[in-house]
Amino acid sequence: MNTNGGRWQNFQANFTKYAGKIAANKLLLTLRDSFIIVAATSMIAGFAIMIQNVFVDPTNGLVFGKQGFGLGKMIAGSWSAWEKSGLFNGLTSTGNLIGLVSNGSLNTFAVLLVVIFSHTFSRKYFPKSKEHMTSVLYALGAFFICMPWKFQYTPTDSKKAIDVLNYMDTSFFGTKGVFAALLISGFAVWIYNKILERNITIKMPDSVPPAVARSFESLIPGVCTMGVFIILTGISTTFTSETMPELLLTLLQKPALAISGTGLFAFVSQTTWSLLQWFGIHPTSIWGPIFGLTWNINDTQNMLGQAHHIYSSLFMNFSTIAAGSCSVSPVLALMLFSKRVAAKKISKIAIMPAIFNISEPITFGLPIILNPLYFIPWVVAQPLAFYIGYFFIKIGFIAPIVNNVPWTVPTLISGLLYTGSIKGLIVQAIIVVATTAIYIPFIQVDNKLNPDIDKKISATKADPKLAE
Repeated sequence: MNTNGGRWQNFQANFTKYAGKIAANKLLLTLRDSFIIVAATSMIAGFAIMIQNVFVDPTNGLVFGKQGFGLGKMIAGSWSAWEKSGLFNGLTSTGNLIGLVSNGSLNTFAVLLVVIFSHTFSRKYFPKSKEHMTSVLYALGAFFICMPWKFQYTPTDSKKAIDVLNYMDTSFFGTKGVFAALLISGFAVWIYNKILERNITIKMPDSVPPAVARSFESLIPGVCTMGVFIILTGISTTFTSETMPELLLTLLQKPALAISGTGLFAFVSQTTWSLLQWFGIHPTSIWGPIFGLTWNINDTQNMLGQAHHIYSSLFMNFSTIAAGSCSVSPVLALMLFSKRVAAKKISKIAIMPAIFNISEPITFGLPIILNPLYFIPWVVAQPLAFYIGYFFIKIGFIAPIVNNVPWTVPTLISGLLYTGSIKGLIVQAIIVVATTAIYIPFIQVDNKLNPDIDKKISATKADPKLAE
C-alpha cells in the first residue's frame, strides 16, 4: 500500500478545500472586487505617468533624456541648447498637464475606494436593499465627518504653530486614508442597512413617487449613521487627540505597510502565489485584497514620487508576470527541449498567449496544474524572477519601479516601459533565461519517463480497444 501517495492526495484535497474556502470568503471577494474596480483609474494614471516619464520628459525620459536615446541633444546640438529650446519647454508643459490625471485618481484613491467599496459591500451583504447608492451616500458622509478638518501650520518667520480651522487634510484622500476608507464606509453601510431592515423609517403614502419615498425612508437610518460617526469622532479626538483616519493610520495602516515591506512578506507572497496556481486556485482571489492594502499603496506612492519602495505590485509585475516567468519561460523551454510531440504542439498553441503573459493555455494544456513533474520549476520560477529583479535594484542597476504598465504588454518591451531604460529590458531578458533554464532538467525527465506516450495516444485514437 502506497501510504506516501495517499498522504499526498490527502494534502492536495485539504489544501484545495481550505484555500478554496478562503478564496470564496465574501469579505475577501468584496475587497478584491473593490480594488480591481478602483485599480482601473490607477492604471489610467499610471499609464499617463509612464507616458510622461518615458516619452515626454525632456530631461530624463527614454526618448529625449540623457539616460535614454538622447534625442534632445541630437535635435538641439547640445544639452544646454536643448534646455533652452521651445520644444523642451513645450514637452515640460505637456508633461505637467498629463500629470494632472493623478488628481482624479491616485490623489483621491481613498475617496474613490469609499464609493466603490460601500456599493460593493451593500450589494453583497444586503442584496434586498432597494437602493444601494443611498448606502454610498451615507458612507461618504461618514468618511468626511471623520476626516481631519484642521491642521497646524508654522509660518517661516515664526516658531509657534497656528491652528487652521475648516481646512481639510486632503492627504487622507490618497493612500493615507485607505484603511479609514474601508473601515468607516463598511461600518456605515452596515449600520444604515441594519436600521433599515428593522423598518425604523418614515413611511410615505403609496401615491408618493418611489424615488421620493426612498429618500424619506433613508432619513432616520441616515441620521443615526451620521450620529454614530459624530460620536466616534468626538471620542477619538477627546481621548487620543487624533481623528479616526489619523488613529487608524497609526494603529493599522503603518504596521501593515511595515510588515509588507519585509523580506519575509515578499518571500511568502511570491512562493504561495505560484503554489496556489499549481493547485488551480487563482492567487489574486487571496492575495489581491492583501496587496490592495499594502503593495498597491506603495505603487501609488512610487508613481506620485512620494517614496521609492522596492516591494510593490508594480515591481512584482515587472519582475515576474510581465517578465514571463509563468508564461514565456515554460513555453520556451518546451519548444526548445521537449521531445514529446504532444508537448511541442501545446507549446506552439500557447506561445501567442504567452507573449502577452497569459499562462492558462500552458498551465491547463500541458498540464502544469497538479502535475508533480513540474511542481518544483513552477513554484521556484516566480520567486527566482522576483529576486533577480530585486538584486538589480539593490545594486543600483535599475531604480525602483514607478511606471504602471499593463501586465499584458509583451516581455522585454514591458521592461523598457516599466523602467524607462534599456536596462529594464536587459533585466527581463536575464529573468527569461534563468527561469527557462530551471525547466530544462524536468523536461528531460519528462522525455525519459514518457518516451512512448505520444505513440500510445496516436494508437489509441486509431484503435480505441487499445485503451481498454
